[in-house]
Amino acid sequence: MPITDHKLELSYKRILKEFLENQSEESLYEAQKISKFLLEQKISPEEFVSTHFKILNEVLPTLDKKVQDSFDLLLEVMMGYGLAYQEHQILRNRQQELESEIDVAASMQQTLLPQDKPKAQFIDVGVICVPAKKMSGDYYHYVHDDNKGLGMAIADIIGKGVPAALCMSMIKYAMDSLPSEQQLKPSLLLENLNRVVEQNVDDSMFITMMYGYYNRTTSDFHYSGAGHEPGFFYRADEDTFEELRAKGLVLGVSRKTTYKEYIRHLEVGDFVVLLSDGVTECRIGDEFIEREEITNLIRKYIHLPAQEIVDNVYEELMKLQDFVLRDDFTLIILRRKV
Repeated sequence: MPITDHKLELSYKRILKEFLENQSEESLYEAQKISKFLLEQKISPEEFVSTHFKILNEVLPTLDKKVQDSFDLLLEVMMGYGLAYQEHQILRNRQQELESEIDVAASMQQTLLPQDKPKAQFIDVGVICVPAKKMSGDYYHYVHDDNKGLGMAIADIIGKGVPAALCMSMIKYAMDSLPSEQQLKPSLLLENLNRVVEQNVDDSMFITMMYGYYNRTTSDFHYSGAGHEPGFFYRADEDTFEELRAKGLVLGVSRKTTYKEYIRHLEVGDFVVLLSDGVTECRIGDEFIEREEITNLIRKYIHLPAQEIVDNVYEELMKLQDFVLRDDFTLIILRRKV
């Protein structure tokens, strides 16, 4: 297919003549601009070789016949190259469309996460949630009632990308629609969410979750888990960390699953740590870090507000991994203030 852009042909003819006469750097620079133009206009290599041959005959009418014949060979080579180039362009366009759609989905996913952390007078909250890629599989959600307490959920959707984002939206709206009395009861909340997930999510997807509710009247933290990464409970007067485990099947496996509820009493200064497996699976080289290393980092910054603790722990772990985040990272601290 001949190039129909007459201005392009005139420009190239001028550049070619100047180059053959002077071999100037300026001509080479203009040739680079022509190359970018060809890419933008999606002109294939064999089209331009044909154009070059036509203009070369105009500039050098006495061109040796063997040189002319060599262009037939070059065109054959360029035809195969051109087909591969066209396929590359089609794939590139599809990839750009897909990335554009993922950008929109990632932006929508961010709106599903709380835009502000709860500002409660009775509890100090620190939250950091960082996706490893554009789309995150981690999710957190809170229910705040200043008169009664604070509920906090952390979830990991097994399966990333757009399906995880769609699943996340379902979890959010299911939690928002639950009656307030169920939001105060972690075991009931998980049982209801489990039924929603089991009915609406593909069998290949699973959701782990831990949900806890801090009752400001009793200072008790009630919690239940659905196969989620164990957290930590810090007892201030003993300066000790204990694992915060909650047995329970991941959401979406069996409709009749029930969840056990656990209770920890918090004194002033005590706190609960909720986290995703992206925290415990941080690696130094090929080795996963020990859970004790996480509690050591938390203890290092324990004198700071909760938000500064989680921010500093994240930065330290990123440094240890040469700033490469391999999995979504979510870390939450709830510390009793009064």
